[in-house]
Amino acid sequence: MTPEQPSAPLAPPTTSKLWELTGIREVPRLAANSWRLKQLPRGSANVIAFPGYSTNDAATQPLRSLLNSLGHTAVGWGFGVNMAQVEAMLSTATAMVENRVNRAGKPATLIGWSNGGVYAREIARDRPDLVSQVITYGTPIVGGPKFTRGAKFYQAEEIDRIERVVMHRNTKAIGCPITAFYSRRDHIVDWRACIDTFSPNVENIEVRSTHVSMGIDPDVLAEIARRLA
Repeated sequence: MTPEQPSAPLAPPTTSKLWELTGIREVPRLAANSWRLKQLPRGSANVIAFPGYSTNDAATQPLRSLLNSLGHTAVGWGFGVNMAQVEAMLSTATAMVENRVNRAGKPATLIGWSNGGVYAREIARDRPDLVSQVITYGTPIVGGPKFTRGAKFYQAEEIDRIERVVMHRNTKAIGCPITAFYSRRDHIVDWRACIDTFSPNVENIEVRSTHVSMGIDPDVLAEIARRLA
């Protein structure tokens, strides 16, 4: 049964930062599974990867390197550090995707980590002609920053305003296939907020990595590659 969405802001346990540091174990796992990843099905997808809040394209480099080695064309978003300014940046990001699609001659798969997945979803919502599928990991589907560690950086009024905006936009369905990865070990975004309970063509997949290590979790990378093949 799909769990209910969270109703209250995520409480910050004192162990959360230390818990996220356990994600470092994914580094040797990634190295140990490199042989398996190289055996994944190949393809030729047009892929754009969006980094999470306060990170840049370096955060999606392991993912993009794998996909490029499998024959896909995977690029970063190219706008430097993601400062979670979705409302201000959405039109610019959409124009970037449109340019990439025109150059490639085919729609793009948009992959987003955390807040980067918000960009991916909203571009797909506004411009379904540009997007073939959306893949997110650790992305808040509801609430905006309300159910994330980032809530502490916002005034209460702004938290409520963004939540209303997100709720309103979610009434317009995203038609393309969506894959949403989430983890109960995520101590940055409430895992329940990462589950899409309303899109018509979505699959929610639970993984075991922490929030910061999802992008180097070999199981996540392998499943993404399979969906592109």
